[in-house]
Amino acid sequence: MSRDKTLYSCAECGGTTPKWLGQCPHCRAWNTLTEALAEPATARNRYGQGHALNAAQPVAPLSAIEASEVARAASGIEELDRVLGGGIVEGGVVLIGGDPGIGKSTLLLQALDALQRAGLPTLYVTGEESGAQVALRSRRLGLEHSQVQVLAETQLEKILATVEATQPAVAVIDSIQTIYSDQLASAPGSVAQVRECAAHLTRAAKGTGVAMVLVGHVTKEGALAGPRVLEHMVDTVLYFEGDTHSNFRLVRAIKNRFGAVNEIGVFAMTERGLRGVSNPSAIFLSQHSEPVPGSCVLVTLEGTRPMLVEIQALVDGGGPSPRRLSVGLERDRLAMLLAVLNRHAGVACGDQDVFVNAVGGVRISEPAADLAVMLSITSSLRSRALPKGFIAFGEVGLAGEVRPAPRGQERLREAAKLGFTVAVIPKANAPRQPIEGLEIHAVERIEEAMSVVRGLG
Repeated sequence: MSRDKTLYSCAECGGTTPKWLGQCPHCRAWNTLTEALAEPATARNRYGQGHALNAAQPVAPLSAIEASEVARAASGIEELDRVLGGGIVEGGVVLIGGDPGIGKSTLLLQALDALQRAGLPTLYVTGEESGAQVALRSRRLGLEHSQVQVLAETQLEKILATVEATQPAVAVIDSIQTIYSDQLASAPGSVAQVRECAAHLTRAAKGTGVAMVLVGHVTKEGALAGPRVLEHMVDTVLYFEGDTHSNFRLVRAIKNRFGAVNEIGVFAMTERGLRGVSNPSAIFLSQHSEPVPGSCVLVTLEGTRPMLVEIQALVDGGGPSPRRLSVGLERDRLAMLLAVLNRHAGVACGDQDVFVNAVGGVRISEPAADLAVMLSITSSLRSRALPKGFIAFGEVGLAGEVRPAPRGQERLREAAKLGFTVAVIPKANAPRQPIEGLEIHAVERIEEAMSVVRGLG
């Protein structure tokens, strides 16, 4: 295969140079040159004929374009289908990342086996393991008779040729950082290789209708390794979350063109692989025989699913430099809530160490957790437990007002279904009709919430 000429392109100005330099000769920016492939003068399409993202269409108004539902294939794993928006989309490209050993390859091998059993041809391309290692994992998962096709290969051109020859419905590339193209001189995993290989695989998926699942490495900070354009190319980006020392894993959709964003799937790691958890609220609630100080149950919303999570707080004697530590919650927001507590509710923690934790390793980013966090801190500081069966949610502003949370009715119904009996919520979320078995206290300010809790105690 003839090698095309290699150029180096500047990420700032787009200028090119035939050799790598520390400084761009055009815009004088430092360390912005990355390897790029120069198009031969005779080539009409560097990605090959027939692999365009979409066939050319005439310009038309939106109202005249027929919008049809995308075809989906159920993966056989209900929690994975939930995160994907209902199943794997024909021609869709999914990027999944997570820490080493968290279960990415295990989950995908299980999904491919279920799809194969359902009559869909599948292909598992492994660039990090040999075929024998993949077979050994399948034995551990109880998939001794699996008919999933396995290809141990890292060269992009051979992988594309195999996909074209076998025509699978779903192909998994494990991982994109190990794949390289002969048309580039850089090593596998470099910015240029990852970008070019992902672009070729994406175009192959769109041109042939094969659903591609790309496994991506993550950096020390937990972000997907490689250029950010990698996440823009694909249709869906999933992150594996959870502690490798725990049996539970979360798969969260960060981007999804065919479903809800921030949807999560909850899995339990067993001897036979990952199994979906039908009632995830149970794993995020500690089993206390009696109410304990510093504990408050929050009804949070993950995608389309209301979920109950226990928020625990510990306020202890500090010193000249008190510590503020949060696990699963934003630390900067914790400092803001402590200031609001002091100013508007008269609860001073300035000389105390404050530790806040979301049980079960779940990460909560929505502001509706504010009220539960503040109530748990106050409960720990005063050594008074909240009532049994108590839940709370609501955003708290800097002026001390309690703001509504989205889809409050669904949160309340989920709490009532799980046996909770008392709720402190924003006044704007108060239901028009009472919810059976649930005593609701609607408040407008944080002072009212504290007064209600004291009355319940």
